[in-house]
Amino acid sequence: MEGVANTPDVAYLLSVAGGAIIMLLLLIMQFKIHAFVALTLVSVVTALATGVTYDQVVPTILGGFGTTLASVALLVGLGAMIGRILEMTGGAKVLADTLINRFGAHRAPLALGVASLLFGFPIFFDAGLIVMLPIIFSVAKQFGGSVLKYALPSAGAFAVMHAFLPPHPGPVAASELLGANIGLLTIVGLLVAIPTWYLGAYLFGLWAGKKFELPLPPSFTDSAAIPAHQLPSFTQVITILLLPLVLIFMETGLNTLITMGMIDKGADWVNLLRMVGKTPVALLITLLYALLVFGRQQGKAKLETFCNDALAPVCAVILVTGAGGMFGGVLRASGIGSALADTLSDTGMPVIVAAFLVATALRVAQGSATVALTTTAALIAPMVAATPGLSELDLTFIVIAIAGGATVLSHFNDSGFWLVGRFLNMDVKTTLKTWTVMETLLGTIAFLIVALASMVF
Repeated sequence: MEGVANTPDVAYLLSVAGGAIIMLLLLIMQFKIHAFVALTLVSVVTALATGVTYDQVVPTILGGFGTTLASVALLVGLGAMIGRILEMTGGAKVLADTLINRFGAHRAPLALGVASLLFGFPIFFDAGLIVMLPIIFSVAKQFGGSVLKYALPSAGAFAVMHAFLPPHPGPVAASELLGANIGLLTIVGLLVAIPTWYLGAYLFGLWAGKKFELPLPPSFTDSAAIPAHQLPSFTQVITILLLPLVLIFMETGLNTLITMGMIDKGADWVNLLRMVGKTPVALLITLLYALLVFGRQQGKAKLETFCNDALAPVCAVILVTGAGGMFGGVLRASGIGSALADTLSDTGMPVIVAAFLVATALRVAQGSATVALTTTAALIAPMVAATPGLSELDLTFIVIAIAGGATVLSHFNDSGFWLVGRFLNMDVKTTLKTWTVMETLLGTIAFLIVALASMVF
C-alpha cells in the first residue's frame, strides 16, 4: 500500500484503532480540547503508529480532510442558507403548523419523521437534515421539551433511507457488485426501513427526549417572531422543499433510463439535466428560487443578511466534519478495516452474518457508511458467487445486511456524528449516548429483520 512502510498484523492495527478512539475521548471529554484540534492530532499520531511514511502523513490527512469537505461544504453551506431563509421568513413555522394540524400536536415527532422519510427518498442525509432542521426547531419551540424528541426521529428517517434504499450511492453500488435486483431492493428496502425507523429512531427518540433535556440552539431561540400577515403560504414553503428533491430525482431517473438504454448517454441535453440534478446544483437552484420568492417581501438586503448569518455557525460544523473525514482517511490508509474484514470473511460463517460483521468492521474503522457498503460488497462478492442456491431475494437481504453493518456505531470518524452533534449543540458524551446508540439500533434492527427473513423465505 502506497505510503505505508510495512504491513502490521491485525492485532496491532486493532490496538492502534482502539488506542486512537480512547485518546480522542480523553482529549475531548477530559482535557476539553476542541474536537477539530483533537481529531487533527490523533490523525497524525495514528498515521505514524500504523506505519504511514513521514512524507505521506500530511498528504494522507489532507486527502481525507479535502475529500470530506468537497462533499460536505457545499451541501452544508447552501442547505444552511435555505434553512435560515425558511426560519427567518416564517416558512419553517408555516410547515410545522401544517404538519401538526394534520397529525395532531401529540404526534409532532411522528409528523417530522414521516416528512423526513418522504424527503429522504432522493436527497442525501446531510442535505435533507440541514433543510429540515429549522422545521424541527420550530416544532420544538412551539411544543417544548427536549429537541431530541423531535430531531432524532427526523435524523433517523434520513439515515435509514440513505443506507437502505436506491437511489443513494451505497445500496446502488452494493447491489451492482453483488448482482442484486435494484427494483426488488427498493421494495424490500422500504419494507425493512419503515419498521427499523419506527423502532430504532421514533420510539428511541421519544425515550431519549425524556432522558436527555436538550434545549434549542441559541441562534434559533434568538430569532424574532414573524407577524401572521407576513408569513409565506404553505404552497411556497413546500415548493422550496420539494424543488431540490424533484431535481435530484430527475437525475436519478435519467441515470435509470441510460442504464436501460432508452436514452443516449452522450446527448448534451441529458448531461445538462443530469448536472442540474446533482445535489449541490439542485440546492443552488433552490436557494436562488427562495431568494426570488421572498425578495419582494423581505428585501434583498435582509435576505443577504440571512444568508450571511447562516454561514457563521456552520463554519465550525464544516471544519469538525472535515476533521472527522481526515481521521477516517488515515484509518483507511492504515489498512485497519481491510485487515479485519479479510479475517472475518475467512471464518466460514453464513454469508449474511459475515456481510454484516465485515461492514461493521469497516464502518468502525473508517467512518463512512457509503465506503463501508461498497467495500464490503466488493470483499464478499467472491463468497456470494461461491455460495450455491442464493435467490434474488437472498441477494437483496445480503445487501441490506451490509447496509445495517455500515450504519452501526457511528463515532468520531463519521462526518454524520459531528454534523448532528454540532447542529444540535450537543457535547460529545451526549452525542455518543443518543446519535451513536440510535445508529447502532437502526443497523442492528435492520440486520435482524433480514436475517430472520432469510430463514423463512
